Amino acid sequence: MRILHTSDWHLGRAFHRVNMLGAQAEFIGHLVATAREREVDAVVVSGDVYDRAVPPLAAVELFDDALHRLADLGVPTVMISGNHDSARRLGVGAGLIGRAGIHLRTAPAACGEPVVLADGHGDGDVAFYGLPYLEPALVKDEFGVTRAGHEAVLGAAMDRVRADLAARAPGTRSVVLAHAFVTGGEASDSERDITIGGVAAVPSGVFDGVDYVALGHLHGSQAISERVRYSGSPLPYSFSEAAHRKSMWLVDIGAAGEIEAERIDCPVPRPLARIRGDIETLLADPELARHEEAWVEATLTDPVRPDDPMARLCERFPHTLSLVFDPERAPEDPDVSYAQRLKGRSDQQIAEDFVTHVRGAGPDPREQAVLRAAFDTVRTDDTLREVAR
Repeated sequence: MRILHTSDWHLGRAFHRVNMLGAQAEFIGHLVATAREREVDAVVVSGDVYDRAVPPLAAVELFDDALHRLADLGVPTVMISGNHDSARRLGVGAGLIGRAGIHLRTAPAACGEPVVLADGHGDGDVAFYGLPYLEPALVKDEFGVTRAGHEAVLGAAMDRVRADLAARAPGTRSVVLAHAFVTGGEASDSERDITIGGVAAVPSGVFDGVDYVALGHLHGSQAISERVRYSGSPLPYSFSEAAHRKSMWLVDIGAAGEIEAERIDCPVPRPLARIRGDIETLLADPELARHEEAWVEATLTDPVRPDDPMARLCERFPHTLSLVFDPERAPEDPDVSYAQRLKGRSDQQIAEDFVTHVRGAGPDPREQAVLRAAFDTVRTDDTLREVAR
């Protein structure tokens, strides 16, 4: 069976101040054309269809167009909700839409109930299990776990998958769609933090026992293993993705479960470029000519902020979208910015540093646990507010 694996469309999201809806529509056209031309047997979309729980009308209309085009193509599609989606909203009408071959899996309770598709090549059935994003605090009771962590709830969900698969005919192959941060994955700046209990990642071994795991959440296309892969987002949503090759996975699952995977490039409106230096160098360096039509993030290292830097940069790089000031100073310089000192540190680390600064000694293990619980509560409350919207 041949599947086309994609995720993290984030319909409705902008890139800095650039409206990406046209580029997102171009991607949908590319997806449909690829499914047709490469004779795909199924399309899987591993969450974050939308960028927020209540998407703008134009994003909903584009999603509606995508559903119609996939249904008209006659290629079955399986989709799950991600941490940016409202699972309830995305799942409205799932039963009716399923009759058109578009299978929405947004309910955690149904993770052990697969979409079973017959292999057109005569190699038997393939069971597709949709594991929507599982917010531990919200689903721990459903899965009967005492500790609300990502590994615990995903492990319980996969126990249901393996139990259902074991009851099916021998030789039934399996695909799991999941939206999670798996150990070994490389993150970018554009994914929403899902850390709970100080831990965001789950080991890939959680998914043992299935033929292919189609992951969503991380925006870079990457293979955790031969059978566990992220498609990444089809478009860039932060300058931290400048080195990404935006693509989808075209995956062939053989009769015995063997995997062959090929990356299919996605169309992007412009390349991304991160340039760094003092403003006079950036305006004059001939090596930077290749970036003049790119979306640019410029980091200025001038010791004194230059006059009107954005306008001057835009004369050479008309698509400059982000301007960062990072004056080159010695580490002991008192003017080194607070933001620079905090760069790369987690909320937990910043809070612990503050405690150390105030009283001269860092928090003990009990106090670290209190801080961690406080941050987890804030993140859970934010999720609940998104669900309620």
